[in-house]
Amino acid sequence: MKINDIPTAVRENLRRGMVIPAHPLALNAQRQFDPRYQTALTRYYIDAGVGGIAIGVHSTQFAIRDPSIGLFEPVLSLTSEVIDDYAGSQSREIFKVAGVCGKTTQAIAEAQFAVSQRYHACLLSLAALPDATDDELLAHCREVAEIMPVIGFYLQPAVGGRVLSYRFWREFAEIENVIAIKMAPFNRYQTLDVVRAVCDAGREDQVTLYTGNDDNIIADLLTQYRINTAHGFKSVRIRGGLLGHWCVWTHTAVELLNEIQALLDRGDDIPPELLRRNIEVTDCNAAFFDAANHFAGCIPGIHEVLRRQGMLPGIWCLDPNESLSPGQSEEIDRVIAAYPHLNDDKFVCENRSRWLQ
Repeated sequence: MKINDIPTAVRENLRRGMVIPAHPLALNAQRQFDPRYQTALTRYYIDAGVGGIAIGVHSTQFAIRDPSIGLFEPVLSLTSEVIDDYAGSQSREIFKVAGVCGKTTQAIAEAQFAVSQRYHACLLSLAALPDATDDELLAHCREVAEIMPVIGFYLQPAVGGRVLSYRFWREFAEIENVIAIKMAPFNRYQTLDVVRAVCDAGREDQVTLYTGNDDNIIADLLTQYRINTAHGFKSVRIRGGLLGHWCVWTHTAVELLNEIQALLDRGDDIPPELLRRNIEVTDCNAAFFDAANHFAGCIPGIHEVLRRQGMLPGIWCLDPNESLSPGQSEEIDRVIAAYPHLNDDKFVCENRSRWLQ
């Protein structure tokens, strides 16, 4: 599958910039897959106005691939089916992203399954290759790109990623079937490495930049990069977000991106209020993702926000030891009270029963 096989409207929307939530996994009290709530979450994201959905990624819990759990294929199959049926009934096409990880044999098998389930691209994690050289990483990426379009993934080391060199990103950007890069190192220096590499490779018009920096979302979306390359200055922007943070309060996230895009289209000055809101969103993310405890409670944290809205029956994870950190619930209380304008509780309340049908 090649980039041109993706419907034109979907490619154009990706290039314009879209909200792509990283879809969580719905479990019941026995830590078994709950298709009803999984379906409801997918419908929520579609009605919230997202342009894409990513499944099988960090927020979905990498343990779904464990043979004793065996949820990778069922979860991806159900999500693809719900997107096609529910978005299709509204005459909408959603950019479908499948998380792909593991060493090369596993990654190839996961990508092949994703293609069979009508996914448009894969978000390729390199966390399983912590000691690989740049050349080995690039060979791995090229093999997966032979199967389907690839979204590069710079994942922060605190949650299983690794530091990746400028040289890696420079050569990665030249792979023909790379369609985008999600930058989530939670590090401005490393984010800049990726932006510069794409521009130096001359691929800024083909490879779309997305933020995964949940600690800097609005600033990433507002910033214009002016990169001095061998072929002159190039101006690029981060166009959208593929974010775990955007799997909660998603309707408000869509409104935020629309607001930023309209502002940039008009060429208006950036209002101080948006910069203040950047800090407010970061403060919320610190609570949801449990930054105080090195992100140990990041998945239970987003589950807790969804549970409070009635979008998940509980915060259970596949790992029984994975739960909220001490004090994390109180931190979530604090940010919910401090920033009521950032939630979408009313939107969820009005539609939740319909999504759960």
